[in-house]
Amino acid sequence: MTQKPSSGKTDQAAREDRLKAALKANMAKRKAQARARAAGATDDGKDTTQANEGR
Repeated sequence: MTQKPSSGKTDQAAREDRLKAALKANMAKRKAQARARAAGATDDGKDTTQANEGR
């Protein structure tokens, strides 16, 4: 397998950029989930965290 020619960045810098982007996306996803949970809890006033109570 051949390697792509470097675009001026070292492998370490490219790795850090990928990790930074993944972290940013993950944090955005978590914030969106938290907002959705908060909005869902205030909309109907019911606690849906105990969905599997019967087990």
